[in-house]
Amino acid sequence: MKIAMVGTGYVGLVSGACFSEFGWDVVCVDNNADKIAMLEAGKMPIYEPGLDALVARNVAAGRLSFTTDLANAVKDAEAVFIAVGTPSRRGDGHADLSYVFQAAEDIARHAEGYTVVVTKSTVPVGTGREVMKRIKAVRPDADIEIASNPEFLREGSAIEDFKRPDRVVIGADTERAAQAVGTLYRPLFLRDTPIIYTSLESAELIKYAANTFLATKITFINEFADLCEKVGADVQDVAKGIGLDGRIGSKFLHAGPGYGGSCFPKDTEALVRSARDADAPISIVEQVITVNANRKEAMARKIIDACGGDVSGKTVAVLGLTFKPNTDDMRDSPSLVIVPRLLEAGATVRAFDPVGMDEAKSLIEGVVWCSDAYDAMDGADAVAIITEWNEFRALDLKRAHSLLNQPVMVDLRNIYRPDQMREAGFTYVSIGRAAVSATP
Repeated sequence: MKIAMVGTGYVGLVSGACFSEFGWDVVCVDNNADKIAMLEAGKMPIYEPGLDALVARNVAAGRLSFTTDLANAVKDAEAVFIAVGTPSRRGDGHADLSYVFQAAEDIARHAEGYTVVVTKSTVPVGTGREVMKRIKAVRPDADIEIASNPEFLREGSAIEDFKRPDRVVIGADTERAAQAVGTLYRPLFLRDTPIIYTSLESAELIKYAANTFLATKITFINEFADLCEKVGADVQDVAKGIGLDGRIGSKFLHAGPGYGGSCFPKDTEALVRSARDADAPISIVEQVITVNANRKEAMARKIIDACGGDVSGKTVAVLGLTFKPNTDDMRDSPSLVIVPRLLEAGATVRAFDPVGMDEAKSLIEGVVWCSDAYDAMDGADAVAIITEWNEFRALDLKRAHSLLNQPVMVDLRNIYRPDQMREAGFTYVSIGRAAVSATP
């Protein structure tokens, strides 16, 4: 089966490369000629561990190619995936579906023979119906059916997630369309991967339900972290104690500075808007959005408080800028709130991120960009860890202590143990745990 993947962003590129690894003939389409030229030259427009090698291997095997020519890519494809962006629509928080609808209409104009058009983009419930309506308006005679196949890829581990998923969700109205998409995942049958066949509406809603539930778990443990600090409990003990309950699970119970990235912020907003439109508001998710926004502001204040309540004229080293490790994605990262607040409060910020600094430089002004963690800490009055990159997990604490003007660390990811930091001579502030002062 031949596949056309419309959109070479994070989802489209990873999905297209992984489908080609499964043995299918895949062409990835994008109207950005510079991006396509980059991909044809073997350069990745995003950072994802292992993606460059995966793409190179399948390009060399002749199973994966890139083009700006949608018409040519679509006419020979039996399955066409729509994997374009669905950002929050400016002004109202709804998902902007203009790219999805444009792609659908373009596909309709050029499809030949039976074609299943599959929405891979995260879209609100009801989008599949509207896509089919628009396709029929362009080509009433076209032998085209619609399916929904939401993605559940985590940035930083997306290739593994695609090859060994917890489940595959396929929404379709007909057995023909459902089986056409199901066939693409045939290599997963040997692993007994659960494949769930649903209606279009259920598949679309499953994606939003999954993301908003995970965002809620993060927000839940962050609020408990605040309570732990007030009453003398340890949030990591609390998280472990509840996470071992099989009904709850341990994942996404790591206290921190709030969620960010390309999915949770926009998807929670879009679900809230869709639910209101359906006259079925989801107040839990509405509160999650509010708490998460406040969380990022509170983390900036936490750093300022650790510096004696005033950072004017002081220097703060910031380690990590991306919303999570193993990605260069800066979208809605806590650092985009925390760093500007420190600058507004009069601090000099010296920052380092292993991968995300090029993107960060276009988003944050007034920062001193450093070559590594130790360069950032040189002469600083405090160091704040925002993103838990592996290289920050084993810092040379003696060296860090000698570089800092004041041995103050604010660890927003709870990388280190309080007793370890006390022994190393640091004043150490973390999340949901008691602060410790340097040993005299």
